[in-house]
Amino acid sequence: MCGRITQHRAKLAYAMEMGWNTDAFGEGSGDRIPNWNVPPGSNPWLMHYFGGDHGGIDMVNWGYRPSWAAEKGIPIAINARLEKAATGPYFRSLFKSGRAIVPADGWYEWTGAAGKKQPWYIRLKTDRPMFLAAITNYRPDKELHQDSGFVIVTAAADGGLVDVHDRRPVVFAPEDAALWMDNDLSAEQAEQLARSVSLGPDAFDWYPVSKDVNKVGTNDKHLIQPVEL
Repeated sequence: MCGRITQHRAKLAYAMEMGWNTDAFGEGSGDRIPNWNVPPGSNPWLMHYFGGDHGGIDMVNWGYRPSWAAEKGIPIAINARLEKAATGPYFRSLFKSGRAIVPADGWYEWTGAAGKKQPWYIRLKTDRPMFLAAITNYRPDKELHQDSGFVIVTAAADGGLVDVHDRRPVVFAPEDAALWMDNDLSAEQAEQLARSVSLGPDAFDWYPVSKDVNKVGTNDKHLIQPVEL
C-alpha cells in the first residue's frame, strides 16, 4: 500500500532529476511550501507527457473513482494493484492512456495494531528523489469531474519490505519513469516494465519515525527523522 508520501523538494528538483529542461517551466515554477506529510485527497505534484513530448508537472488530486463506481457507492481508490490495473474495468482505461509519475522523496507505512500504529519511513538509500508509478484521468486541457485524479500503482513487497507492509509502490529510476509515461508504450509493455525494472528492496532504507505523522495536517521535517522504538 501507499497511503502517505513526502514531497519536500522544490518542483524543479524533480524535473532536474528526471533530466527535463527546467527552462521550460519558467522562473519560480509555482513552487509551494515543502510537504513532509502528503495524504490522499490532497493535490501533490504529478509528472506527465499529456501535453506532448515536453513534460509537465501539475498539482492533481490523489484519488480516483469512475462515475459508475460512484453510483454504486464504491469508495474512492488511492492505489491500484499492478496485477489488476491493466485489465480490470476500474482502471483499464487509465492504465492504457493515463500513465503518469508521482515524484516523491519517500513514503510512509504503518505496523502494529489499530490505535498503536507505528509509522515507518521508506526512502532511497541515496536519498535522491524517487518516481512512483501512477495512473490518472487528468488532462491539462480538460475539466474533470469531482472524483477525478490519480492513483499510485502498487506491487507485492519483496525482501525486508514485507516486514513493514505486504504491498509497496512501484518505484522507477528516472529513465524507466520516462518510459512508463510514454504514450506510445502499450499497456502490456508498461505492465512488463513495472514488473521487470521497478526498484527492489535493496534500493531502500526504512526506519521508524515519530507518531506525529499519524495526524493528517502535521507537516514538519522532523517527521522523517528516525526514532528509537
